[in-house]
Amino acid sequence: MIQPPTGPRLLLASASASRKALLQQAGLRFEAVAAQIDEASVKSAARAEGATAAETALLLADLKAARIARREPDALVIGCDQILVCEERWFDKPADRAEARAHLIALRGRAHTLVTAVLCRKGEQRLWHHVATPRLVMRDYSDAFLDTYVAAEGDALTSTVGAYRLEGLGVHLFDAVVGEHAAVLGLPLLPLLGFLRQNRVLLP
Repeated sequence: MIQPPTGPRLLLASASASRKALLQQAGLRFEAVAAQIDEASVKSAARAEGATAAETALLLADLKAARIARREPDALVIGCDQILVCEERWFDKPADRAEARAHLIALRGRAHTLVTAVLCRKGEQRLWHHVATPRLVMRDYSDAFLDTYVAAEGDALTSTVGAYRLEGLGVHLFDAVVGEHAAVLGLPLLPLLGFLRQNRVLLP
């Protein structure tokens, strides 16, 4: 096993299916516990105070981890957040298919950045954090393709901040992707595994 039997419980403060899948595929033993916070209010306040997307993503990741760490002080808690930035506009998860289509039209033919934060906490202590910034270039696809894509993906469009799943049909939207694949999916995995090895949560 890659985790010693005496290591701390590992908790993922997220309900994201893609983040859970990434940790499962890496062979980690963990539990996923959703952390409920008012993300829209936090983002709005952060922007009003002049915070960057990276600072805001870290803040949200920390709030999620802290919420779970207060209930589970002996566990190592992983918090994550991701903000899509295109030409200074911040995108949230679309509420429905119509909004998802509007997002995809706004991103079509342009480059955007997925500002992706991961943070670890144990109790009241913030132990480590990392922010990845993969850059993606959407191709200038046709309206016919867009209609077909939206119909094929359905409600899955509302599950991600960019209205696409790079691990699925969303790969057809792009001309270029620069950065760690796992970070695009919402969790910078290689830096996290490095931290866990350094702290003997994983075998070095």
